[in-house]
Amino acid sequence: MDNILNNSLPVAVLGAGPIGLAAAAHLVARGFTPLILEAGAQVASNLASYRHVRLFSPWQYNVDKAARQSLMAAGWQAPDPEVLPTAGEIVDRYLLPLAALPAIAENLRLSHRVVAITRAGFDKVKTRGRESAPFVIRAATPEGEREYLASAVIDATGTWSQPNPLGANGLPARGEVALRDRIAYGMPDVLGAGRQRYAGRRVLVVGAGHSAAGSLLALATLAEQVPGTHLVWAIRGRQSAKLFGGGDADGLPARGQLGMRLKALQQSGRLELHQDFRIQSLLEDAGRITVRGETGAADIDGIDAIIAATGARPNLDITRELRVRHDPWLESTDLLAPLIDPNEHSCGTVRPHGHRELAHPEQGYYAVGAKSYGRAPNFLMATGYEQVRSVVAALAGDLLAADDVQLELPETGVCSTRQAYDREPVASACCGGPAPSQETACCVADAETKEQGKGGCGCPSLPNLAPSARPACCA
Repeated sequence: MDNILNNSLPVAVLGAGPIGLAAAAHLVARGFTPLILEAGAQVASNLASYRHVRLFSPWQYNVDKAARQSLMAAGWQAPDPEVLPTAGEIVDRYLLPLAALPAIAENLRLSHRVVAITRAGFDKVKTRGRESAPFVIRAATPEGEREYLASAVIDATGTWSQPNPLGANGLPARGEVALRDRIAYGMPDVLGAGRQRYAGRRVLVVGAGHSAAGSLLALATLAEQVPGTHLVWAIRGRQSAKLFGGGDADGLPARGQLGMRLKALQQSGRLELHQDFRIQSLLEDAGRITVRGETGAADIDGIDAIIAATGARPNLDITRELRVRHDPWLESTDLLAPLIDPNEHSCGTVRPHGHRELAHPEQGYYAVGAKSYGRAPNFLMATGYEQVRSVVAALAGDLLAADDVQLELPETGVCSTRQAYDREPVASACCGGPAPSQETACCVADAETKEQGKGGCGCPSLPNLAPSARPACCA
């Protein structure tokens, strides 16, 4: 089918993270000229802010197909698909080389923060002739405000720079703004740049996702190295199956192990867990913070620093003059909401979706990547890659390819109400019964190796446990 856009204008890609650069690669492959506007001073600046974090998905899920083809043609050596990269390795080994390809590099504008999108000569109200008017993208740049024209817009600005506050009601907790210098949002480098901030301190981590788990495990390592480092964890719910993930049932083993290690840490007594705790206010007294919850909840006191791993939300202000339609509670693209509702779905159970679910009433505008999910936390990079492949095919008029959406995601295991490792082993089946210091272990040797941060030694006989639920053997 013929290209449906005016090729005299570029297609604007907002954001030069993994999804934005993948969109650019697909546009180039389809004969479009991309215009890539990135708010940061380097590509993937959000990803680079937590470059110390090792991802739970291997390289095979983190490289877009069109990007791979372009890189391979330029002599790029693909990483081992089974290896788990850090966020920094994704930036250094994949995204920087991709951004350096001539067809992308010459159309990339760094330090260009998009502040508004509209139609040339049309405000939100005016209809007649609207669809034929080019988009106008206004950006704040080091040289001042600039405006760019585009035939279509692929909005991959993400959500990372818009963290959710601590308050359970969606607003900053009372006192949160005043104590902002004591709060780190996201995933700080606990064992690196942030070490002095957390070593020997009583640290509260708020949130029930993988970001919170990663920070807690880093703090646990720090506590082994620096006595006096205390871990406190506050979550709003109390459903342990969701809290600790899919365990051995998880299609991404590293993600399952993350939850299992976290559960073992809590059961060992090294982690103070506050469930059903909904933060209302923060109070500072004698240099330490008291965290107050809803009426009836005991205060969490004596806190020195807080890590807010509370998720993020999209910036919807930049599309105020566009005709967009969002789900009223997820703030996701409206048609996508039923497919991604985190009350019903994990990231591994999201059904395939493409340009039709991502479309807005404003023809030619698509939000993709984490932004398309709004406040839903179950986004995976591989999902975004298939989104942009479908969207670019639709812009090219190739509806056959655009509608052929194929999304293969690993099951997370968290949709089950009872996880494999939540099943109770029979004490008589273990070598000596439950270990005194490790409730998740079935013998003393198993407990000791887990205390050392290893996988455990396993047990010779656990007839009542499925093979996937048995402890891992020592290396």
